[in-house]
Amino acid sequence: MNWKEWKFQALTDIWTGDAERNRDRLIPTGIMGSLRWWFEVLVRGLGGEACDPTAKDVRCPQDTKKKPTDPGHHCVVCELFGCTGWARKFRLMILNEQGQVIQNQIEAGQKFTLRFIPLRYISDEEWCLLDATLRLIADYGAIGGKTVFKPSDEPGRGQVLYHRDFGLIRLEERPNDLPTCSREQAERYVQQGNWHKGIPPKYKDDGKQYDYSWASLQNFWCVEGRYLARQDSDTSSFNFIIGRPEPKNQASQGDSWLAGRQQESKKVFSFKEPARTFGFVKPDLVDFEKMKERLKGVWQGFDPNQGFLTGEQILDKLFQQEETA
Repeated sequence: MNWKEWKFQALTDIWTGDAERNRDRLIPTGIMGSLRWWFEVLVRGLGGEACDPTAKDVRCPQDTKKKPTDPGHHCVVCELFGCTGWARKFRLMILNEQGQVIQNQIEAGQKFTLRFIPLRYISDEEWCLLDATLRLIADYGAIGGKTVFKPSDEPGRGQVLYHRDFGLIRLEERPNDLPTCSREQAERYVQQGNWHKGIPPKYKDDGKQYDYSWASLQNFWCVEGRYLARQDSDTSSFNFIIGRPEPKNQASQGDSWLAGRQQESKKVFSFKEPARTFGFVKPDLVDFEKMKERLKGVWQGFDPNQGFLTGEQILDKLFQQEETA
C-alpha cells in the first residue's frame, strides 16, 4: 500500500513534550493525539458521533462481547485511529526536508512532512476526512500542546513561556492522488455506517451534555488576523471574552464555561504571531451572536459579518476544496 504525505511549514514552535514536560524532543504521540482530537471535532460537525477515549463510560469499545470486526464495536474515529482490540490503520512518520525522522522539537520556520503509511485498507472516505482534518488544523486551528497559552501586550512579557504561541502550521503540499468526496458523502459515511455511536444507549435519553460534546465544528468559530491578549495589569481582552474579571489579581476568582473549570480546557484559543483566534460556543450559554458582540467590544473596527467564520461555513469550504482539488 502506498503512503500519502502532507507537507507543512511551522509558523510557530510546536510543543509535544515528554513525560518530564521537556519540549526539546518531538514526541509523535503528541501530534497523533492532536490529529485524533481534530478528527473527532470534524466527525461531530458532520453529524456523526465520536467517543471520548479519555472517559471510561464513553470510549470504545462499549460492548466487549463483540468482535472488533462486528458492527457497532467501535465508532467511526476509532475505525481509523484504533481502540482496545482494534489497531490503528496507519503508521505516522514525521520527517524533515531530507526525509529523515525528526527527533527534536519542530521550530518556527521549519518544514516537515507527515507521512501516513497504511497498515490495513483505508477507505476513500477516510482519506478525505483525514485530509479535511489536516486542512482544518492548518487553516483554522493549531496542533500539539500548549495551545491554551494566551498572548500578552505587556512590555517585556512577549517571550515569557506562558505567553508564547505554539502549534500554528501552514499546509504547503497535499498528495496528488487523494480521492475526493463531497460533504454529503462524508456526512453519509460518518452517520450511516455500522459504527458504535460513541455515547452508550443508557446515556442517550438523560439530556446530559458530556464534557467532550462541545468539541464539534457545529460549535466552532474562527477569526483570522486578530488576537486576544493582556494589555496591562488591569485590562485583558482575553479575560473579557472568556468571562473572567480583567484585573490580574482578580482573574483567578472568575469561572466560566469558556474559561474552563478545574481540569477542563479553555474554549477560546488565541495567537499573536501570526494572529489567529478560534474557539467554541455552547448555545445555551454563549451562542455565536453573543460571541460576536463580545469580540466587537474588544477589537476596534471588527465586522463579524466579514471576519467571523462558523464551523458550518468552514465545513463548506473544506469540502468545496476537496471537490475542486
